[in-house]
Amino acid sequence: MPEDPSLKAYQIIFQQESLYTPFLVSVITTALGTLVGLFVATIGAYVLIQKDMPGVKIISYLLMFTMIFNGGLVPTYLVVRDVGLLNSLWSIIFTLSMNVYNLVLMRNFFEQIPESLFEAADIDGCSPIGIFIKIVLPLSKPALASIGLFFAVAAWSEYFHYVLYITDTSLYNFQVKLRSLVLDDQSMPAAQAAGVSAKTIQNAAIIVAIIPFMFIYPFCQKYFISGVTMGAVKE
Repeated sequence: MPEDPSLKAYQIIFQQESLYTPFLVSVITTALGTLVGLFVATIGAYVLIQKDMPGVKIISYLLMFTMIFNGGLVPTYLVVRDVGLLNSLWSIIFTLSMNVYNLVLMRNFFEQIPESLFEAADIDGCSPIGIFIKIVLPLSKPALASIGLFFAVAAWSEYFHYVLYITDTSLYNFQVKLRSLVLDDQSMPAAQAAGVSAKTIQNAAIIVAIIPFMFIYPFCQKYFISGVTMGAVKE
């Protein structure tokens, strides 16, 4: 058991005003990244389950191909640069939302929905978009919760894309600033004044970074397990 436990390391971190704006940036990018990612994944998955659509198998194979072979770092950077997204949070949001793995998971979940529901809605005169909004999405809460959690964790934990695409330090997120705070010894004067070691500051920073999802995950747990496992096994 630790002797003389103290919360001074957390006080030092929370007293760093330079972390307030990055924390807000992380919240915004996580929320928008999750919403955009779910929009792309659900729309893409809904298109891929349309068996009568010409070329749907070819599109599926091409998407699966990108899970094994992708363009690489330099072509991706050139695309982000040429569309004018450098030094913009949208460069982070869009690159994280294009996740084929999550799209495939969503497609597998949609395929478990009985086809008779689609046929009944079609007979009643419901449009394809109406079927998607009124039938598919309400039945997909477990998948939306689990895959949304995947997107949220990826967006919250993102570090590399910020360093790669953004040079404006005012747009850096919580993770980048925490790293600077710990590794660049920005917190050392305050730590020495409080009698706290550098290793303690580092450990406290790690805990602070994972606290939000420690509170979010219990609310998503009942959907998370069923969302991940459903669609994983075909009979």
